[in-house]
Amino acid sequence: MPEDGQWEDGRRSNDSWSSGSWSIGQLAERAGVTVKTVRFYSDRGLLPEAARSGGGHRRYGPEALERLRLIRSLRGLDVPVPDVGRLLEQEDALDDALEGVIDGRLRELGTRLTVLRWRQAALRLLRDCPAEERAERLRLVGGLPTPPSTAALARFWRRWLPARLPARVVSAVVEQAVPQLPDDPAPAQVLAFARLHAFVSDSCFDAGPGPDGCRPEAHLPGKGYRPAVLYEGLPEAFALASAELRAGRAPRRGEALDCFVAVHAAALNTRDSAGFRRGLGRMLAAEERIDHYWQLAAEVMTPPPGPPEPTPGAADNWLRAALTDATGLGRQARAGRGQTGA
Repeated sequence: MPEDGQWEDGRRSNDSWSSGSWSIGQLAERAGVTVKTVRFYSDRGLLPEAARSGGGHRRYGPEALERLRLIRSLRGLDVPVPDVGRLLEQEDALDDALEGVIDGRLRELGTRLTVLRWRQAALRLLRDCPAEERAERLRLVGGLPTPPSTAALARFWRRWLPARLPARVVSAVVEQAVPQLPDDPAPAQVLAFARLHAFVSDSCFDAGPGPDGCRPEAHLPGKGYRPAVLYEGLPEAFALASAELRAGRAPRRGEALDCFVAVHAAALNTRDSAGFRRGLGRMLAAEERIDHYWQLAAEVMTPPPGPPEPTPGAADNWLRAALTDATGLGRQARAGRGQTGA
């Protein structure tokens, strides 16, 4: 008895070719695939059978050939077999289903390409660095997630922010504070992100002075601050200061500083005054800072050798410097250092 996939009489049957009723071998030949491939898809119910021969062998019609060509096209795009099956089940809405599968494959391929580009940049970083720095850099880049993710940075900010902030405020702060990762980074950007990832993984909650580490005054209970008011208002002040930074202007009086002070006054439920500004300047000058985070975030966002993109941290520093100069605290500090010979 001939095997399934051979001509039933051992010869090519012209009648079967012309009638459109083909054996598994004939279908494989016409489609340009192996009998094993046809059997694989047939066993999974992806190829319709026209009939069975008198000996129980599978017979296929033109619709099976068209289906097999479609399957081959999808597999040529690396669409997984289960997804192929789900597509074929939606024959009446195949175009819409196919669009969804293509979009999914594009996203997956984009992720894979991003992983490869980050890996390439990391290898270049290790290849081109001085030999004495290679082990340390290897440790840093080896600690990065694959694919690259900012999830650890987001967790850092959710811990750093004061408790009981509205969810919408937390989301807005995290969105502004966490840098968007480049799809095709330079080696320097990979190094900056590796250092940033290490920083948030070993944060100042446990390393900073005092029980509250690097948390600012506004986060501490009993200080009179309304954190939600503060964090809702600061983005406007930061946007104004960022415009000043892009223009290359030194810290100065003006709209950005007035907005910054007004936000702090509203958060403390008080009014802006010269005395308030001096007190605010002294309080902010004494706070613990996380400038290292913002410096690294700027390096991650900016491909070398371009000028760093202003971050909320850079805007905050500009505003604090403007406040210090406007209240005369900077002159007092410089005078104090002159008197002590510092």
